[in-house]
Amino acid sequence: MKKIDLSIIIVSYNTKSITKNCLDSINRSLYKSKIKYEIFVVDNDSKDGSKEMLEKFASNLTNHTFYYQTNTNLGFGKGNNFGVKKANGKYVLLINSDTIILGRSIEKLYNYYLENEKHIHFLGPKLLNKDLTPQSSAARFFSLPIVFATLLLKGDYWGLTRFSPNVTCQVDWISGACILTTKKIYEKFKGFDEKIFMYMEEVDLLYRASLKGFNTYFYKDSQIIHFGSASSNGKTFPILQVYKGFIFFYKKHYSYLSYLTLLLILKLKALIAYIIGKIKKDQYLINTYEEALKIS
Repeated sequence: MKKIDLSIIIVSYNTKSITKNCLDSINRSLYKSKIKYEIFVVDNDSKDGSKEMLEKFASNLTNHTFYYQTNTNLGFGKGNNFGVKKANGKYVLLINSDTIILGRSIEKLYNYYLENEKHIHFLGPKLLNKDLTPQSSAARFFSLPIVFATLLLKGDYWGLTRFSPNVTCQVDWISGACILTTKKIYEKFKGFDEKIFMYMEEVDLLYRASLKGFNTYFYKDSQIIHFGSASSNGKTFPILQVYKGFIFFYKKHYSYLSYLTLLLILKLKALIAYIIGKIKKDQYLINTYEEALKIS
């Protein structure tokens, strides 16, 4: 087998056309690149024809693609861990299926990482929305003030909690939609915590790494479109998963007092949204935050 520089890991679930577009954009981005790469697609038992598409795509050797069918939904974290174990490259790029690579962005990200490997351990690109406007993809760790600002002060909107820098810089964490690191570093921290089914995996991993002195950087010159929540089955599911993610994160990393304070913040947010739903007769808000109140 030829030496592989970069292993690209994609976890897919019922995103047939989106995954195909992502794969095509990767190969376009790396066309005639000196980077020797492979693509591992881990499909979480999709039922939308993804299996057949991926089998056909992987059968074309010029696509550099290996396809694995899990026959069950492993979730995002466990699916990525499975893919990294299979990877042959020194470097691994974890990338969501609902992304489109612009220009030579993978090459830019990879080269910047190699040039700065002594002090950069995790690296992410500038994510863009479908209309090419900046998408908040760098963030501060979820201390209690940050959680409060996120849920009750629209912290993301004001750039207090999540943001999209205009410069390359060190940040607390980056979106799991695209993360470049080495296989050695990823496995040093045992990858994503598999107890998290979806949402908060990257925060947990990068927080654990930061406690050991490992740095995360945002690189502005690599740009990727990220559609977001392509396999999340509407808005309710991701909101409830975020609630579960906060609770798991605080149980794991913070004191019991901080955990109780978190629950109060979560309940307050859910209660406010539930009351607004009642006033507006918005069944989505009522149903979603009724469940959120139960979780918190």
